[in-house]
Amino acid sequence: MRNWLWLTLVACALLAPGEPAQAARFISIGTGDINGVYYPVGGAICRLVNQNRKTHGLRCSVESTGGSVYNVRNVLSREIEFGFAQSDVQWRAWNGAAPFAAKETKLRSVFSLYGETAMLVVRKDAKIANATGIRGKRINLGNPGSGQRATADVVLNVLGLKEADLALAGRYHPVEQGDALRDGRIDGFFYVVGNPATGIRDLFNAMDATMLPLNGPGFERMTWDTKYYVKDDIPGGLYRGVPQPVKTFSVKATLVTSSEVEDEVVYNLVKAVFEDIEAFRKLHPALGLLKDRAMFEALTAPIHPGAQRYYEEKALR
Repeated sequence: MRNWLWLTLVACALLAPGEPAQAARFISIGTGDINGVYYPVGGAICRLVNQNRKTHGLRCSVESTGGSVYNVRNVLSREIEFGFAQSDVQWRAWNGAAPFAAKETKLRSVFSLYGETAMLVVRKDAKIANATGIRGKRINLGNPGSGQRATADVVLNVLGLKEADLALAGRYHPVEQGDALRDGRIDGFFYVVGNPATGIRDLFNAMDATMLPLNGPGFERMTWDTKYYVKDDIPGGLYRGVPQPVKTFSVKATLVTSSEVEDEVVYNLVKAVFEDIEAFRKLHPALGLLKDRAMFEALTAPIHPGAQRYYEEKALR
């Protein structure tokens, strides 16, 4: 297994010896927890950006954050320049749907990446046969401010359940939920993540757990009615004890920014990724099947002018 934390630290080295500090323009990418996929993929983007830092003056670093909702809010408040957000969270922000109180009109899209599947992971000894069987159980819904939590609320609604129907509606951060499941503090958790996910693989190697399908008429209607949810499968054999594909749905991981971020900054980040796309695909398994023209799917907010400039130059859009 590759050491993705080490890769990220290398990717985010800021200044090469002899470079003038006054020339630097520091940018940061909000990701997620270090055991998820956002964090190493953010590091992969920074690695490509930092390769040409002497040319464009950008110094890129990643921040481990609370996830999609946190990233959108902090991009808009200019705490960070870029952030990853699930495509459904991007849609909610642009349209002013909960958990956002108003339309976030300064939000801008940069590109989309891989699909993120919704998972319902449960202990085998919890005796939960299907998704509706979580009633009366201790289920982690996710930390407030995360895309995980926003999507878990949608799933509960589709299942006809409320928080009050659970014995415990957990608020564990993704980095904590694996230990909570192993220790018996919860019976299961929702998660939205790209595959393969190191944290999920480690969890399944350490204990007897399984994944339950998230499908049926309610989920069919949900994927039919929206542009940001699609039917999907978690491949069989990807995790120990899950030999067959698990039917579920997915969203897209998207990179967002603010209309207030300079065009040249966004242009150079996009250029760094697209002009070394083959290397980018090799930096994490979730990026392996990435196709450049698919990187405009599931984008709700307008594309930032700096990104659009590059796409038009290369006749990509």
